[in-house]
Amino acid sequence: MGKLFGTDGIRGIVGENLTADLAYRVGQAVGTVLMEEKRGKRPTVVLGKDTRISSDLLEAALIAGLCSVGSDVKPVGDIPTPAVAYLTRREKADAGIVVSASHNPYEHNGIKVFNGQGYKLSDELESRVEAKILSGEAMPLKTREELGRRHHGMKRLQQEYIDFAASTIESDLSGLRILVDCANGAASATAPELFGRFQAHADFLHRSPDGVNINAGCGSTHLEELSAQVVKGGYDIGVAFDGDADRCLLVDEAGGVIDGDKVIAVCALDMKRRGQLRGNTIVATVMSNLGLHEFCRNQGIDLVCTAVGDRNVLEEMLRQDYLIGGEQSGHTIFTALETTGDGQVTALQFLQVLAQSRKKASELASVCLSYPQVLINVEVPHSGSAKERIMNSQELASAVKKEEGALAGEGRVLVRASGTESLIRVMVEAKTAEIAQNTAGHLVSFIKSLKF
Repeated sequence: MGKLFGTDGIRGIVGENLTADLAYRVGQAVGTVLMEEKRGKRPTVVLGKDTRISSDLLEAALIAGLCSVGSDVKPVGDIPTPAVAYLTRREKADAGIVVSASHNPYEHNGIKVFNGQGYKLSDELESRVEAKILSGEAMPLKTREELGRRHHGMKRLQQEYIDFAASTIESDLSGLRILVDCANGAASATAPELFGRFQAHADFLHRSPDGVNINAGCGSTHLEELSAQVVKGGYDIGVAFDGDADRCLLVDEAGGVIDGDKVIAVCALDMKRRGQLRGNTIVATVMSNLGLHEFCRNQGIDLVCTAVGDRNVLEEMLRQDYLIGGEQSGHTIFTALETTGDGQVTALQFLQVLAQSRKKASELASVCLSYPQVLINVEVPHSGSAKERIMNSQELASAVKKEEGALAGEGRVLVRASGTESLIRVMVEAKTAEIAQNTAGHLVSFIKSLKF
């Protein structure tokens, strides 16, 4: 990838390495590349954001940059990332931009760009945009009637997305009691009305964003409160989104976590029963739990694993025309419905299976067991090459091989660099939590001892 774009767009801490000036230039670069693609015709861009205190600032800078080079902008306000992908297609726009840092703390933010079909930008287009940003050269400015316009009255587009999400299931979900954690993020703007369309009883947590409470002790990265409240309130299930609502994790009636692997398993098994599991295949990543592998063997379903990242999952799904895939972290993709992972749509797919099964959520999810898994993030120097030097070191490769040998085939080790943060992620699965913790601890200590 380039110097600005990571695996999930541009990320940084606002006011440090992500500034209004940079966002302005990103807007100019995206607009200029779109103008080149359209051979001088005026492009249109759908623009959405999450609820961070910095999102308004970055949104304004992006609008200014886009309009300065002749692009029209349709700002849809606080809205989930997948909604921007959907609305970009529906509006026949030339691109969609989202201001969000997903599950990260409020001081972080990011800029993600979708093409006119609602997919993440190709590497070629991304490189062209990045080259213009980094060149330092002035981009061709428009004047008079050639300036871009900011469209107003875009609230209707939020309603169109909610209409779409509600249409993805046939069940009215009657009989279910649901507790939804909006993470004080983008789902706060859509989930209450969306879940209100059904006959289920739905209550909500963390739906009052103030700019700095997004993901703070809540949402899909902090399930403790949701689990406790589901049990205390006698709910059938809990639903948790992250800051931009592109991922979803669930909690069963007993407070047990239903992760992305289990969500995929339940939905894929239902698709198979209905004859809709194209290719009889699930696409997951190398981070998927051994329990998902076991589930697929038991159910006669093929499992294809890609490198980490929902982009890699989606590319494999599109290449082979598969219909369901995702990540343990809660990104689940239904390609018959959308071009990206959508936490709210994922929740509805699972809830429909739950309502129709007349089973408890814990029983439904029990088809896919989870091996004990430990994931530890190791902070490394922020210099651009530190992660790469560590990951390419022979010393680390030898240490990983040693720990894998000690597991004797009854577990696995995965060490990888984060695509968006200065972290090395150490994941270990084993027959017991104690073995997994000890193995991970050895590797974490080893990585910290390296001098890079």
